[in-house]
Amino acid sequence: MLRDLFRFISLGDLPPEMEWIVDDLAAVLSAADLSGMLSGDPVIHFYETFLACYDPEERERRGVYYTPEPVVSYIVRSANLILKEKFGLSGGLSAPKVTLLDPAAGTMTFVARAVREAVREFTEAYGRGALSAFVREHILRRFYAFELMAAPYAVGHLKMALVLKDLGYELSEEERFPFYLTNTLDMSELEESRLPGLSSLAEESHLAARVKREEPILVILGNPPYSGHSANTNDWTERLLKTDLDGAPSYYKVDGKPLGEKNPKWLQDDYVKFLRFAQWKVHRAGRGLVAMITNHAYLDNPTFRGMRQSLMETFEEIYVFDLHGNSLRRERAPDGGPDENVFDIRQGVAVAFFVKTGRASGPARVFHAELWGRREDKYRFLEENDFRTTPWREVSPRRPFYLFVPREEAEEAYLSFPAVTDIFEKFSVGIVTARDRLTIHFTPEEVWATVLNFARLDPELAREAYQLGKRVSEERIIQAQKDLQESGPSRDYIVPILYRPFDVRYTYYTGQVNGFHERPRPQVMRHMLAGENLALILPKRVEYVGSWQHVFITSHVSEHVAVSLKTIDYHFPLYLYETVKNKDLFGGEDARRRPNVRREILGALSAAYGREVAPEEVFRYVYAVLWAPAYRERFREFLRLDFPRIPFPKGPGVFEALAGLGGRLVEIHLLRSAELDPPRVRFYGEGEARVAKTAREGFRYDGERVWINRDMYFAPVSRRLWEFPVGGYRPAEKWLKDRRGRGLTLDEIRTYCRMLTAFALTLEIQPDLDHLFSKVEENSLAVEGR
Repeated sequence: MLRDLFRFISLGDLPPEMEWIVDDLAAVLSAADLSGMLSGDPVIHFYETFLACYDPEERERRGVYYTPEPVVSYIVRSANLILKEKFGLSGGLSAPKVTLLDPAAGTMTFVARAVREAVREFTEAYGRGALSAFVREHILRRFYAFELMAAPYAVGHLKMALVLKDLGYELSEEERFPFYLTNTLDMSELEESRLPGLSSLAEESHLAARVKREEPILVILGNPPYSGHSANTNDWTERLLKTDLDGAPSYYKVDGKPLGEKNPKWLQDDYVKFLRFAQWKVHRAGRGLVAMITNHAYLDNPTFRGMRQSLMETFEEIYVFDLHGNSLRRERAPDGGPDENVFDIRQGVAVAFFVKTGRASGPARVFHAELWGRREDKYRFLEENDFRTTPWREVSPRRPFYLFVPREEAEEAYLSFPAVTDIFEKFSVGIVTARDRLTIHFTPEEVWATVLNFARLDPELAREAYQLGKRVSEERIIQAQKDLQESGPSRDYIVPILYRPFDVRYTYYTGQVNGFHERPRPQVMRHMLAGENLALILPKRVEYVGSWQHVFITSHVSEHVAVSLKTIDYHFPLYLYETVKNKDLFGGEDARRRPNVRREILGALSAAYGREVAPEEVFRYVYAVLWAPAYRERFREFLRLDFPRIPFPKGPGVFEALAGLGGRLVEIHLLRSAELDPPRVRFYGEGEARVAKTAREGFRYDGERVWINRDMYFAPVSRRLWEFPVGGYRPAEKWLKDRRGRGLTLDEIRTYCRMLTAFALTLEIQPDLDHLFSKVEENSLAVEGR
């Protein structure tokens, strides 16, 4: 294709508007120091310099990152060893009939290294006399590569020609490396065209399609793109992931049942699709080796449990080498030092080898190794080691998660505890407004003014006035306005909402889906508005390693990131209200409530403790356990994977003591406990209590005092109180930052003083929680939920 295109440019009758472009390019190239440019590896500069500047959005969209040489070297040398040791191929990559494919080859970094390794194996065994025949009959016929982007495709062909020349083989005019410009994840083929270069492109498409569909591939390797918002979505990729395509088990099932994830979007990441493509090819061929470096999220994220089980059913042995470096999870080395990525990306990565020799049946044995520390130290290890010298440790993936990482002895015990979803009957994600600036306000008066103004504005004026942006369609604006108009508007719909920890604001709540709120979750939130109630707020999982502190309490409806910042929170009410008609002369309605704690839980605890256990006790007990530092530390690896599981003690004494402490915490965190009076933090200074916007204007913390401006401050505030965490937030700082530029009301000043006092009381209660939790661990009760 490139040959035809350059022939057209060089010899064809170019239109005038193209002639000057070609002439300018020729002038630049004639003056360039090509030998200097091509020394070392010019491809690094193409990826890391040119593409990052030329089209950073395309680079991000396609997940394009140049693979460091130590990583490439480790993977290729290891693949060569595995072919020898596991497949019995003494020649490794040079063995007869070995086929190889990089399905996302970029500029051919992996394939070039594999060619060098194969040539080394061959010449050491047979000498250099037959090198030309080996390259011609083995490399150029059995090593394949695919690439979607035209620029790296062109550079990759140049690179491969230089590599072969360096090895002693120069491509003839009619020869080419089987590196095809194609989308690996698209099985359609281009139709013939007479346009320059496009007729050759159609031929490329047909040749690539034959490799995709028909050619058995023994080794599939590389660094597929990482892109959570995949651009590769078509009917074939949907079947690839979601069906048992040609017998390769679906990623959307686990233990024969649907995955049941409400939002399985991470299974649509490009790297998952490329791994699935490789698995499918090996599954069809009956044997093969997949050797790739990818995002490491699939090793332990619960969303990928069907993927992990599927891989175990296809392959015989799986080796995962976690290189960590995940700044999104705030990973640190075990010694507390920094942990850096081998790429310039925030997402951690792992090398994986998936082995299927065809001589055994599953499920696969799974082995794990990991590498922490600075980038240079990781590079050094990868350069000096290979598959044989990596310290593998066998792990035993088990239901329900089939984790590809080691787990402590605590796993079996933890999984026997009932989850909060086993304890509470109804729950849902918090409210998704999709437009916080429009729907959430500090006071009822601000809400009411917004509702009246927004409901009567022209949709485009409403968009501009409330800064809704282009992503909110005119139809959605009209739906929101209609919701307000049909509800009255009426002040009766203005309700408090837990917006962030300790930060109760106000909104206009009708419960209408795709109305003023996009997802109001009326099936659960209505129970918070029908009468007195409480609710636990916590996420299903969290995205980073570290201490777990993702739980809070509310007596109001809640927003969907009220606690967890980067993940979605769920709302677990204590009571469910059922509305019934009154049977008196005046008619009307009455709300009756029942506990949202499952009867099976209440029955099991009542039987164990010899008395009737109240749902309120269970609620307070659960809250106490979730605030115990010992519980959080003991089970922190599990807590970031799924909803928390709660152990119960065998004896009633420990249960009652923890429930009592949980009750204290509930009242303290709702800021209605008598223990908060008088507060331990006071407000000092003279002037206007307006929160400054910047540190230069006076907003700061000095180690003892929280200054809201140059003249006024809260004190005494220890660093532990200033940094006290709830979920993904530090409320002492977050609460004030959200009010920058606003004057604090008297109620807000009281709230802030009491909030910091609540932190201090919580820190004092937590050692007692740990003492009692140790007794729960020593003698826990077998309780089943559903």
